[in-house]
Amino acid sequence: MESFNSSSLSEVHGTVHIKPGMSFKKKLLAFIGPAYMVSVGYMDPGNWATDIAGGSQFGYKLIWVLLMSNLMALLLQGLSARLGVVRGRDLAQASRELYPKYINYYLYILAEIAIAACDLAEVLGMAIGLKLLFNIPLLWGVVICAFDTFLLLFLLHYGIRKMEAFIISLVAMIGLAFIAQMFMANPSVTEIAGGFIPSLPNSAALYIAIGIIGATVMPHNLYLHSALVQTRKFERTPSEIRTALRFNFIDSGIALNMAFFVNAAILILAASVFHSNGKYDVADIMDAHRLLEPLLGSKLAPALFAIALICAGQSSTITGTLAGQIVMEGYLNLRIAPWIRRIITRFVAITPALITIHYMGEEGTGKLLILSQVILSLQLGFAVIPLIHFVSDQEKMKEFVIPRYVQFASWLCAAIIVGLNIKLVVDQINDWLTEYPGNSMIQFVVIPLTILSGVILLYITFMPLFVSSPGRKIAIPHGDFLSFDENAAKVPSRIAIALDFTKTDEEVLPQALHQGGKQATYMLMHISETAAALLLGRETRDYESQLDRENLKKYKEYLEKLGYTCEVKMGYGSPRKEIPRLTKDFNAELLVMGAHGHKALKDIILGSTIDAVRHKLNIPILVVR
Repeated sequence: MESFNSSSLSEVHGTVHIKPGMSFKKKLLAFIGPAYMVSVGYMDPGNWATDIAGGSQFGYKLIWVLLMSNLMALLLQGLSARLGVVRGRDLAQASRELYPKYINYYLYILAEIAIAACDLAEVLGMAIGLKLLFNIPLLWGVVICAFDTFLLLFLLHYGIRKMEAFIISLVAMIGLAFIAQMFMANPSVTEIAGGFIPSLPNSAALYIAIGIIGATVMPHNLYLHSALVQTRKFERTPSEIRTALRFNFIDSGIALNMAFFVNAAILILAASVFHSNGKYDVADIMDAHRLLEPLLGSKLAPALFAIALICAGQSSTITGTLAGQIVMEGYLNLRIAPWIRRIITRFVAITPALITIHYMGEEGTGKLLILSQVILSLQLGFAVIPLIHFVSDQEKMKEFVIPRYVQFASWLCAAIIVGLNIKLVVDQINDWLTEYPGNSMIQFVVIPLTILSGVILLYITFMPLFVSSPGRKIAIPHGDFLSFDENAAKVPSRIAIALDFTKTDEEVLPQALHQGGKQATYMLMHISETAAALLLGRETRDYESQLDRENLKKYKEYLEKLGYTCEVKMGYGSPRKEIPRLTKDFNAELLVMGAHGHKALKDIILGSTIDAVRHKLNIPILVVR
């Protein structure tokens, strides 16, 4: 298979090792996981809104749309997993290789819009769940949801398998909650069977159907799946690649069919409880929750509904963050801290939610949820079409290229998605032109952007058919390999050493002395972080600071006896500010400091000195642990 020089989701890339001699059972357990993380996007709060609206308005008549969407999802997620397994690329990376830069920028913007729309649904869903379960006002619930940023960082710290286990447990809770509610609703099996016959009663049904497709086959899941399968490390032989493809197919089949069951359960619940009782206009999750108890005669049903909603929102928000990281790194070759990425995504999602709640009230959230899913559907073609091109490329995929009948089925799915979206867009623009004739925003912004999107869609569809892949390699975010002169390194003559008077110093000092020998001049520093030091700075004269100064003198005297040239400096207050200041004052050519040893949440609580220091200095830093 082709070589590559950039890893998707590098923190967890290839961290699950799979040995050739493992039994079928062990291999299955090792490969299972990625599709479950993807499947939560197929049962997020946005799905609930479209499923409830479809079930309450049209009864069981749109179950066939769910089935069709699930079959599409199985096919497209299979193609996404194949891309990641065979080529070692995620969808964004492969797009970056094939299409020109300006096309990739446009695709990136669309992918970010899709992720923001998805995150909007998750934020609203979790906020609604908190309101239903704990009676927290929706506005405050949205604000609370802004602070789940660190959960992803915490889970990633413990590895991809722990994250997968967490997600699977949430999925299981959602499934169990709806199994219980289905027994309470006692739906008509005959009417359910009739719902598998394709029909669209009116244009409103088309709008809901497109929303269901957008809520089920999500564009960000295609990016996510192609990256998550790369967390499995196995021998890159044809036989092992075939094994990986087979197990990933099993993983997808189980996980996505479970997601289909959840979506079908929501729609059937809405049809049997609301539609059958004449409640045809229930499109709001809160209305659905409010009506469950009187219509089913059980207080347990609404509680299970709220718990499942919170689980769905929390699990989906984790995968949405990962997808955001993938598209940013793949399209823009830009890697930023995950917590910053999370805050950006969450801020983009929270803003329209807060505005809607403020101006339209809590009743406006249902329409916003459905709109977010229609937006997702509109982005689908821009992710699906490149994906089909990549896995149909004989030159890159070699013997793992998808067969002709799979190509036909894939292009049929793409045609259905794009065709439905074109009809929806044209109908919506016509409605706006009729309602607001001569509106400049529609004429000079909406229509030109729609035409531009159509041109881009045509380009990404037909360009690979006539232009051979340029095969551009993906640059590593921080640069490619450069040759070097092994004798060019200069031995530092001025070395700063940060001491903390712990066992770490026993490792830090020898390493620092080894770098410069007895020819270098050393500056020993310690930063006092006492309450007095933080308040008074250099004027501090407390007992601890006096002991610190005495310790520095003892270090200096000891090293001078050994023949080293030293001086000492005390700093007061924040080490993140004082270490760079003292190092610069000394004109150091090298800084040596010890690692604190804490990670993840402790970094957030206690602070990460090394990261802060290295961004303020332009000299080499040796970290000893």
